[in-house]
Amino acid sequence: MKKVVYLLLLVPLLVISQNKQEYMVFENAMVTANPEKITEFEKGLTAHNKKYHAEGAFAARVYWVMNGDNVGKYILSTGPLPWSAFDARPSEEGHAEDWNSNVAAYAEPNWNQTYWKFKADLSNFPKDITVKKLHLNIFDFKRFKGEKAMKLMDKIKKTMVEKFPEDSYGIYTNEFPSTDDGRDMVFVSFFEKSSWLGEDNEFAKKYDETNGEGSFANFIKEWETVTNGGEQEVWIYREDLSGIKGEVKAETRQ
Repeated sequence: MKKVVYLLLLVPLLVISQNKQEYMVFENAMVTANPEKITEFEKGLTAHNKKYHAEGAFAARVYWVMNGDNVGKYILSTGPLPWSAFDARPSEEGHAEDWNSNVAAYAEPNWNQTYWKFKADLSNFPKDITVKKLHLNIFDFKRFKGEKAMKLMDKIKKTMVEKFPEDSYGIYTNEFPSTDDGRDMVFVSFFEKSSWLGEDNEFAKKYDETNGEGSFANFIKEWETVTNGGEQEVWIYREDLSGIKGEVKAETRQ
């Protein structure tokens, strides 16, 4: 999928189960460590997550951003969980104090918090995975074109399932999108070895095989009418800083 998104970027363009009552979201906090206090920041974050975020709905994983404008930043990811869970968010004694004294004290003040809705109908998790590296393709929708853009993803899903049935990936939409940040939807690919980033999976050819000759060229034209552009990021899972390990059961992402 990396290759098709790269092509889409040439023209202006976490993973969960759902029920009938509520959909599930991930809460992602992007934090920048004080460059002079990275050791203290990581030490405090590790201890905090092991103590307060090692189990339950608010268990946390930590990622480190490898490239782009956010390089070097940390992503603290919690979920999946329904919105109603936030009303009963646990406030263990000492949690806030520990965070403020041992984590926030060594971080820059420019945090960013986002919430992402999992699109199970467009995603595919055919097997259990161990999270190691994530490749994110983040898209910016034109105003009032989000619904049409998501509809176009149906054919991407069809191609992925037919031609890449063993690949695990998730589609997520921003619950609070902004016309300024350009982060409306993200396609997250899960991979283990960096060599995957250099592979050519001939997505355009396989898309045509699935949807008809010339269909990928038509898709590109349609995609250009609904998107402004996009960006790519690679996240590295930091198990050493996280409250839980990287194992994800496929049945929990259907």
